[in-house]
Amino acid sequence: MTGGLDRDEELHGYALRLTAGELPSGWDIVNTSSACLVACNASLQVYYKEFPLPSPVSRLTALLRGSRASRWRKHSDALNYAGIEAPESLAWGKLPNGREYLFTRAAAGRDVATWLRKTLRERKGEALTSRRQLLEALGIFIGRLHATGFLPGDLEASDVLAEQLEDRFQFTLINNEHSIKKLPPPGRMLLKNLMELNLLPPSALTRTDRMRFFVAWRRQMRGFSSVETKVLAAEAYRWAMRLMYERGQL
Repeated sequence: MTGGLDRDEELHGYALRLTAGELPSGWDIVNTSSACLVACNASLQVYYKEFPLPSPVSRLTALLRGSRASRWRKHSDALNYAGIEAPESLAWGKLPNGREYLFTRAAAGRDVATWLRKTLRERKGEALTSRRQLLEALGIFIGRLHATGFLPGDLEASDVLAEQLEDRFQFTLINNEHSIKKLPPPGRMLLKNLMELNLLPPSALTRTDRMRFFVAWRRQMRGFSSVETKVLAAEAYRWAMRLMYERGQL
């Protein structure tokens, strides 16, 4: 892939073909739970995201806060500026059908949900040690994120990538469209984030695992009392279990 304007033109060409239902050589569709069309080119290490046409309410929101694509770029740039890993924006634009698109650099690592399922199946040796290190490191990372006022709008385990670098983990937030920054962080937003991270069944995340994460998270939240953080952790767990039960996931 070339640089500068040539690169933008090349990526725009891919966007036009993808939105028309074509699949250029080297590109694969990524199955997601969102309404967005997502594709990936593994050799280029690039992701494509096409946002659906906004509803009337979304159009009003866009006038006040910017479009979905612009908010994604803005929030990811803010995270990167603060030293928190987020995918780098490469190119963006509008399509003839009125939709917007965004190309981002692929981030390293696998999502945390995949890490947890894999290491729980193995249950011994290096896999178990790696699992414990991952959960503690994730708790520290999310705690520091919250303590600085960053609150992702979507924070399930699949929204966080983890890369193991020798004896430590590096995390990347990949779903930043609805992120906000507010100090002190509102308790309701903290609760929602913690609940989302708990949306894994006991077959993937045991009670001991959850406690390991929460203890590490709580150590970073010096602006909150021990009682406050314990209440948040307990309510987040109950909320997640109730929601998974209602969805038939338990």
